[in-house]
Amino acid sequence: MERVSPWLLLVVLLVAAASGRSARGDPQVPCYFVFGDSLVDNGNNNDIASLARANYPPYGIDFPGGATGRFSNGLTTVDAISRLLGFDDYIPAYAGANNDQLLSGVNFASAAAGIRDETGQQLGQRISFGGQLQNYQAAVQQLVSILGDEDSAANHLSQCIFTVGMGSNDYLNNYFMPAVYATSRQYTPEQYADVLVSQYTQQLRILYNNGARKVALMGVGQVGCSPNELAQQSSDGVTCVARINGAIEIFNRKLVELVDQFNTLPGAHFTYINAYGIFQDIIRLPGANGLTELTKGCCGVGRNNGQVTCLPFQTPCANRNEYLFWDAFHPTEAANILVGRRAYSAAQPSDVHPVDLQTLARL
Repeated sequence: MERVSPWLLLVVLLVAAASGRSARGDPQVPCYFVFGDSLVDNGNNNDIASLARANYPPYGIDFPGGATGRFSNGLTTVDAISRLLGFDDYIPAYAGANNDQLLSGVNFASAAAGIRDETGQQLGQRISFGGQLQNYQAAVQQLVSILGDEDSAANHLSQCIFTVGMGSNDYLNNYFMPAVYATSRQYTPEQYADVLVSQYTQQLRILYNNGARKVALMGVGQVGCSPNELAQQSSDGVTCVARINGAIEIFNRKLVELVDQFNTLPGAHFTYINAYGIFQDIIRLPGANGLTELTKGCCGVGRNNGQVTCLPFQTPCANRNEYLFWDAFHPTEAANILVGRRAYSAAQPSDVHPVDLQTLARL
């Protein structure tokens, strides 16, 4: 048998590596910016005086970097989306980002944040959506400096994808917390949704006025099915809390109208990701996705493991890929990947309105 030259082997390996790189290619968009709350926070709350932090084990038990501040055992939804968009690295937290990272996008999300400034205040410091927009505006000024002028920055930003997921805490840590907040006495669910959407519209206009053109609004999920709400308000610990989910459905319906409204603006490509419906689908057919436990946190304390979130160094469940929820409020990596996939490539027409993220990237 003829001996193969080691040099020839080296050339073959180098060619294979190069072709692998070109096959993967560049990301589908040059940049991805993230706004939101604890569902997608990846470390912005780590160094502020807040109870809403996740920079300790067992959080991150399945993430390569360990406990980074992500409220999950592993990937968040936006981590899954960033991979699907073709980014080699996860989008970094704004709190520790450098200029080079700003060019490819950063994550402004902050746990306990809401559309309303007071939302989540019982948990200490957090960066509300208004605060996240201020950080974004500062980042835009840095991009103008890096790229040389405003036109270059505007052209760059017009190609980026922006995902915005706000509203969960305006219900969970505001409207449905009457001992701390008066909003449920001031407004009916319909009125409250109107007040939220009115403020959200003004905030999103700031985003648009500062260069955002491809914007995906993540709808609020089924908060009434979280282990925390099941523990506190469900008689059998299994049946979702209809009062909470009903209020959220009103808000989500108004987000669809909001998307249509923004799409009348020059160059705007807004879309709605139906996280509520996607979650509902996962709960309806859990076996199809390998999930067996839908009502309990993988770690936590009390009924449904939902009365207190994961304690530092607590031992979580071993079969994490079978759990829908990681803790009292937040999904597991397994669930986040399912939602991320359907946001990127809709499995049903009802998953998105009007387009999925894969299509949005091409527009």
